Amino acid sequence: MAPLKLLKTIRFDASDDAVFEVAAGVGEWAISGAFEFANEDASVLTGKRRQAFANGFLGFDGFGRSTFVVVSAADEAQRAELVYRLARHFVDCYGAPNLDAAMPVAEEEVAFAVSLAANQPINTVLTVRRTVASDGQIKEEFRTIRPPSDTPLHARIWKIESDDETSNT
Repeated sequence: MAPLKLLKTIRFDASDDAVFEVAAGVGEWAISGAFEFANEDASVLTGKRRQAFANGFLGFDGFGRSTFVVVSAADEAQRAELVYRLARHFVDCYGAPNLDAAMPVAEEEVAFAVSLAANQPINTVLTVRRTVASDGQIKEEFRTIRPPSDTPLHARIWKIESDDETSNT
């Protein structure tokens, strides 16, 4: 059985604080979070809400957004905790009638995040791009930024020579 992998938020700079209404912190477990826009007309969203729709993963600590997530090792207890926390969020913030009704939906959302991470190496960075398809459905495209391999990523552009070679005394 393959080890369990999930997604965690990551930042390369402070831009998430400026572009999202609520930015996720570094190292939060995360999911796609597209469900948040299911009952909205995404074609009319503007500003920070539009940015969250177009490019934001949903973090679990404060339910803020992150532009990037990284594939991370997890265990079953962590996955189960995320399902429970998301189900609780559905009850508290989205009107789910109770945890029993919310748990299968939360399970599906976390399972989708697991599927995104499953075949990726640990430390692979993912981004998301969301659009509204012609049928009105939310379409998500995920891109990967893989960690560097042992092969050089670019060629050497200069050579350093000792000053002793150029001395004429």
